[in-house]
Amino acid sequence: MEIFVSTLNGLIADSGFLGMTWQNGLMILLSFVLFYLAIVKQYEPLLMLPIAFGMLLTNLPNAGLYHAELWDPAKNPYFAPEYIEQGADVLVQFTKETSLDYGRVLHEGGLLDMLYLGVKLGIYPPIIFLGIGAMTDFGPLIANPKSFLLGAAAQGGIFFTFLGACLLNLTGAADFTLKEAASIAIIGGADGPTAIYLTSKLAPQLLGPIAVAAYSYMALVPVIQPPIMKALTTKKERAVKMGQLREVSKLEKVVFPIAVTVIVSLIVPSAAPLVGILMFGNLMKESGVCGRLVNTAQNELMNIITIFLGVTVGATAVADNFLSPKTLFIIALGLIAFCLGTACGVLLGKLMYVLSRGKINPLIGSAGVSAVPMAARVSQKVGAQTNPSNFLLMHAMGPNVAGVIGSAVAAGVLLSVLK
Repeated sequence: MEIFVSTLNGLIADSGFLGMTWQNGLMILLSFVLFYLAIVKQYEPLLMLPIAFGMLLTNLPNAGLYHAELWDPAKNPYFAPEYIEQGADVLVQFTKETSLDYGRVLHEGGLLDMLYLGVKLGIYPPIIFLGIGAMTDFGPLIANPKSFLLGAAAQGGIFFTFLGACLLNLTGAADFTLKEAASIAIIGGADGPTAIYLTSKLAPQLLGPIAVAAYSYMALVPVIQPPIMKALTTKKERAVKMGQLREVSKLEKVVFPIAVTVIVSLIVPSAAPLVGILMFGNLMKESGVCGRLVNTAQNELMNIITIFLGVTVGATAVADNFLSPKTLFIIALGLIAFCLGTACGVLLGKLMYVLSRGKINPLIGSAGVSAVPMAARVSQKVGAQTNPSNFLLMHAMGPNVAGVIGSAVAAGVLLSVLK
């Protein structure tokens, strides 16, 4: 009988019920909301559902799948010995804290801690970009190089929001470090993998709320963008029909990823992991000689990494980090960044409309955010509402794929300045 009671008490003590707090309960309820958005509303379900499940797992008490304290340098520091040379002998002078103790992560971490190494070490986002590159046609961008300008303009939302977050910090309205401000601002690029990559480098403690905000706004592109596009353009501008794009040769499509890799990597080396792997995937596709590799990059590899990335990013949304005033600022500033990015692209489109004497429809500027191909479809839809014979999709794809490059370059710039 005593053994039975002792065993029962042990089971009760090890159960999660005794460790459940209201914060855990609230985070679990929030994961249910994300399940609803992913399954019922189908908002970016391929990543929203894994993120929601990772959030659920990490907030179940005593599950032991993810340990936030292992990823906090203050709680899990690595002390490396520093040496001084004294004659023929080398003596230990003192120890110096350098970074996280990954050895402790490997020995004490749970399943999601192991998988999170792919995020922390910057492995998963570039592999996602490999798959994106293998699925992307840069033909519309090559056919109309001016699209690069629209893709660049749409990144204005990132830098304006970064400056705004810094201003809030200076006035005391918010408490952000420069690295946190940059991680929040990158949401404006509407590029989930880029947001995760930059945040994992600069402000990993904000990874959960930033990832949720980034993918939520990507899913809400058809809701957020049209009112901004209509407010900034006239009916005459929205009705502009653009001429057919020229045909792009295979040689141009093969040279393009090589040239972009070299140019971007020389100008912004920190962007090379994203842009370089993106262009590698595209080169495999356009070369026409790597069919098996392209198929793997587009399907099996990208699907596997998407699962790992989503679940582990969701696991970072622990109650202590997520339930804070910063989360509200992240959601608000992320929306502002996205709206400003859309507006910047449309406004440059209006300028190009004037300079081209009415030959460029400014609506395609809104596609400069890198939500591919949703943003381009929104440009097509809004244009067709004004002029049913209008077909802007291929024209909008140019700024759209340029936005993918632009957001990666913007992340590289911020990383170079703040690392």
